Amino acid sequence: MSPIWVVLIALAALIIGVALGFFIARKYMMNYLKKNPPINEQMLRTMMMQMGQKPSQKKINQMMRAMNNQQGK
Repeated sequence: MSPIWVVLIALAALIIGVALGFFIARKYMMNYLKKNPPINEQMLRTMMMQMGQKPSQKKINQMMRAMNNQQGK
């Protein structure tokens, strides 16, 4: 077999592997986010009420901003 065919087969396998890996990772992340959704304002409000606090909109916004800043770091 000539070296050109070996290089072409290796290149095709690499491209197929990258594409397959991308779609598998995408499917995994979609399932993960469906099972573990990111925290939103309603979830935060419910958590605060369960802890015995009366959540004001100002406090909710402040906590959401703090959580978003923490995720950005």
